[in-house]
Amino acid sequence: MLDIEVIEDPAAAEASLDPIRTRILQELVDPGSATQLAAKVGLPRQKVNYHLKALERHGLVELVEERRKGNVTERVLQATAASYLISPVALASVAPDPHRFSDRFSAFWLLALAGRTVEEMGKLIAGAAVARQKLATFAIDGEITFRTAADRAAFAEELGVAVTQLVDKYHDGGSGTERSGRKHRLVVALHPALKPSKTQNSAKEQNND
Repeated sequence: MLDIEVIEDPAAAEASLDPIRTRILQELVDPGSATQLAAKVGLPRQKVNYHLKALERHGLVELVEERRKGNVTERVLQATAASYLISPVALASVAPDPHRFSDRFSAFWLLALAGRTVEEMGKLIAGAAVARQKLATFAIDGEITFRTAADRAAFAEELGVAVTQLVDKYHDGGSGTERSGRKHRLVVALHPALKPSKTQNSAKEQNND
């Protein structure tokens, strides 16, 4: 089972977005049969089987084993991943294209870059799995509080300079046969953090009591 699977097929994406099938995928992080799932999701076994066949047809669940119980063969299935992301490839005709515009202060360009990251990482993870190779990646995630908008702008400017200097230091600028290394994608992002919802604030208050 993958930690995260990126869905590229439009039909598979549509199947995964059905609320009942989403619940089934959630429950099938651990292997289960239609009978077991029926009790958990509160649906008849025949109805669960219908949804399982659709998910299996689109490669979102897979057979783990078959158990013989009297005259009945019980199929045990499991989700192919613990979590799923839908790639922009599934909406290829309307997917954002980072090459259409390039504005480092645009929230929409940041979204386009994020979409491209999902698309490319999905393909890279699938390729690495087939080749049975480890995928070399690196990421930093954190939060920073700025006193003023001027401080934020100054930080962004200094960060851009620092990243440019590192790129100039390590980038192999050779061409053709002179370039022996592998090209890597570099994306640096900065955006406001989401404010906690009322539900999250209530949960924090209860934990502090």
